[in-house]
Amino acid sequence: MSKARVVVGMSGGVDSSVAALLLKQQGYDVLGLFMKNWEDDDTDEYCSSRQDLIDAASVADIIGIPLEAVNFSAEYKERVFSHFLAEYKAGRTPNPDVLCNAEIKFKAFLEHAVELGAQFIATGHYAQVQERNGIYQLLKGEDGAKDQSYFLYRLNQAQLCRTLFPIGHLYKREVRKIAKEHGLPNFSKKDSTGICFIGERPFREFLRRYLPYEPGEIRTPGGTVMGRHAGLMYYTIGQRQGLGIGGTRAGDGEPWFVSNKNMASNTLVVVQGHDHPVLFRSSLTAVDLTWISGRAPHCNWVYAGKIRYRQPDAPCAITHIDHDKCEIEFAQPQWAVAPGQSVVVYESKVCLGGGVITDKTP
Repeated sequence: MSKARVVVGMSGGVDSSVAALLLKQQGYDVLGLFMKNWEDDDTDEYCSSRQDLIDAASVADIIGIPLEAVNFSAEYKERVFSHFLAEYKAGRTPNPDVLCNAEIKFKAFLEHAVELGAQFIATGHYAQVQERNGIYQLLKGEDGAKDQSYFLYRLNQAQLCRTLFPIGHLYKREVRKIAKEHGLPNFSKKDSTGICFIGERPFREFLRRYLPYEPGEIRTPGGTVMGRHAGLMYYTIGQRQGLGIGGTRAGDGEPWFVSNKNMASNTLVVVQGHDHPVLFRSSLTAVDLTWISGRAPHCNWVYAGKIRYRQPDAPCAITHIDHDKCEIEFAQPQWAVAPGQSVVVYESKVCLGGGVITDKTP
């Protein structure tokens, strides 16, 4: 009896390469799929897609699997990039990786894989899936430093039941070791960082092509003018770098941080000192909710929450929940809660889901 067909999303990086290798060793009928999600100004200066495809092809050849390239740039622009621009224009800080996973890597990619006769798709994410009583759960990756479940919280049952994460039980060092032992040329390749369609190009330069340049005043909460900002879209809550203002005239030298963005007056509000009380919030409201099991969790204190990737788990309670809005209270105040980012809720190692942080406090 032939093994099930798995289509693996191969990015040219070491993680997805080892994912494909492990599945091949397990006897699956493996097909590699390289996704091109961005075409605008796709040059070697800032974007590595051409080299990534070469790397993916080299790995596929060594493993002994076919590789197909597919272009999802139209879907990406419609489903991810348009939302990204709208959020920045509204003064929020979106996370395009979350939307890319939900709309491209586990939707457009999954649909394409099914057309190719696949029973499953697989990626090189550091996460795990388990089935309990007919419900598919998303678990944190074993390597806590690399766990990527935060970016996957919008996945649903239909997606998870067809998804494999072959390296979710491994540590990064083990993944590189496996790649080296099997002669994969990208075993030491540097991990990609930053927003996928921006690459290494300067963020402001990129954003200015799509949104109007609207400078304005930088003020303290008391109204003192501290300088000029380049446009509210370029800043996020808690930002310290790139403000262009030093310490106070008294010379205490404490750095300044963005505490608010007043869209109506086009004013950037800043406070001095990392631990300024204005930068902390004990509660937040989230909308556009996704619960992985298909059911909302109970309101209690047994959860942990993350308001950004790589943040340690913070004990929290869901104090109120309705169809598409919930209120979350943290045991300890959280620093720099940024509207537009995602809050993701966990019960031990299980990712329950989450939502998008709104501008308004509960």
